[in-house]
Amino acid sequence: MLERKVIECDLCVVGGGMAGLTSAIAAAREGAKVVLMHERPVLGGNASSEIRMWVCGAKGKNNRETGILEEIMLESLYRNPTKSYALWDSILYDFVTREKNITLLLNTTCMDAETAEGDYADGRSVRIEKIVGYQMTTQRFIEVKAALYADCSGDSILAPLSGAEFMFGRESKYDFGEDTNLEEADAMTMGMSCLVYGRETNREITFIPPAFAKKLGDSDFENRMPDIYDETENFWYLELGGNRDSIGDTEELRHELVALALGTWDYVKNSGRFKAEKFDVDFLGFLPGKRESRRMCGEYIVTQRDISGGRVFEDEVAYGGWPLDDHFPGGFYHRGVPNTDFATPAPYSLPYRALYSRNVENLFFAGRNISMTHLAMSSIRVMATCALLGEAVGKAAYLCIKHGKTPHGVYLDHICELQELLLNEDCFLPSKKRCISDACLGATIRGAADSIRNGEDREHIRYGTEDRGCAALVKAGEAISYSFDKATVKAVHIVFDSDLNRVTLPGGWCEQGHSTRACTLLDSPIMHMPLTLCKSFKLIGVCDGCEEIILDVEDNRKRSYHVECNKEYDELMLVALSSWGEGDIPVISFDFC
Repeated sequence: MLERKVIECDLCVVGGGMAGLTSAIAAAREGAKVVLMHERPVLGGNASSEIRMWVCGAKGKNNRETGILEEIMLESLYRNPTKSYALWDSILYDFVTREKNITLLLNTTCMDAETAEGDYADGRSVRIEKIVGYQMTTQRFIEVKAALYADCSGDSILAPLSGAEFMFGRESKYDFGEDTNLEEADAMTMGMSCLVYGRETNREITFIPPAFAKKLGDSDFENRMPDIYDETENFWYLELGGNRDSIGDTEELRHELVALALGTWDYVKNSGRFKAEKFDVDFLGFLPGKRESRRMCGEYIVTQRDISGGRVFEDEVAYGGWPLDDHFPGGFYHRGVPNTDFATPAPYSLPYRALYSRNVENLFFAGRNISMTHLAMSSIRVMATCALLGEAVGKAAYLCIKHGKTPHGVYLDHICELQELLLNEDCFLPSKKRCISDACLGATIRGAADSIRNGEDREHIRYGTEDRGCAALVKAGEAISYSFDKATVKAVHIVFDSDLNRVTLPGGWCEQGHSTRACTLLDSPIMHMPLTLCKSFKLIGVCDGCEEIILDVEDNRKRSYHVECNKEYDELMLVALSSWGEGDIPVISFDFC
């Protein structure tokens, strides 16, 4: 009989990809007790060293996703200038393990759930009582009893285990009135990929493919011609399985994908077309990166019409902006272009109601499995967007615990509080601004323009300020200050300029925008921190002439700080001491409540 361990918590997150990771961190930082169950030895899901897909997100000026994800990306620039996947894995691991309220269960597969049926709140008929995981390294079953669960597993494992309603496949043009030519709904999806990456060396290296490698020639790469010297080449089009069962057939597809990847590398190395004599295999994926499978049914189903029409949701908690990037189910063997690529009105609004189950009372979800149609998923599925959804779920779970509410109860009674929490943690909501207190608006400001306290934490077209420039450009050692009648300052909010468009980093747009790379060249750039970001600063509170240092930060790697104070002051000073570049130091926001 194998050992069985029981853990109780507030929130159990299943899946440690980018959505599950941010969900767990967001809830834990608010004080919730969290269990993060992940079936792999490393975190990150499709972004991990086991799969190596890029963390993509919204396109367009100043649309980079911030919050927890930007913290991770900036830390990676600081600690991982060569874009090592080993270090990338360690950074994700560090962000989770540093949170004292997270119990991390790696190598643990969610395999069962115990539910209860009844007449629950908000018309729900099912409640999850506990889930059971098997941890292969300890040969132990682990029961997790939680008040709330978040399925961030990608494949929505809690759907079949709990009876949560879900969708699968492509909708017809009649189901939601979307811009598709599909006359009848079907069970086809986008496929999955096993990637192969190379590394340039200074000597010739031979590649001998195994017997099972797929034999490929010029005709196989029509519309997909590799270019190993292009920083954007990550072989994403080595894709199969959309016309098969994207869950049940995964093992057979994995074998075919590895054979396809090795056959592709054989073609690159040995066809004589690519000047690849000095390239070596740097990575071969054996775990498929999956794009689509089950999608949960929530209170609201996001459609392609919502995205293309630019619908603004009153319960907006995240945004997207990747194109409608729908891959043909045949994948690599589909003749013609491998995908569609229709622009979206970036950034577009995403609602909270798509992040919790319509029939299971205590079930959230975040990632590529939220409540959306297939066409909407073709844009929303990218990992930076998924990370925003995860952070929203984590904060919502905290509010459930705080107020004794269900996920739907937060929508009914606390959606504004949820949005405020996200804004305070530097999560951009395109239709919202942070509320600035009367005390701050009434204070006398020195050293910065009044726009430093307008609640806009980035220059953006939605605010009409995309070309305004920062609210303050201060010289090293100069202060921005507020003076006011003595009052209790609850919190101070600071936002620096982390170069959201990454134009101060080396390389082309692909190297600048991604924290990891595909093929590595001899002259691949060495990364550094954004030159605009403040490197060192002090936040000082003054009361009756006595100064108190609230924050004293060196080697700063964060864009935003929301500092709880709850002390009396009559003056606040922000002193920027240096930046990671040269010249004046840009400050976007500095305010208090």
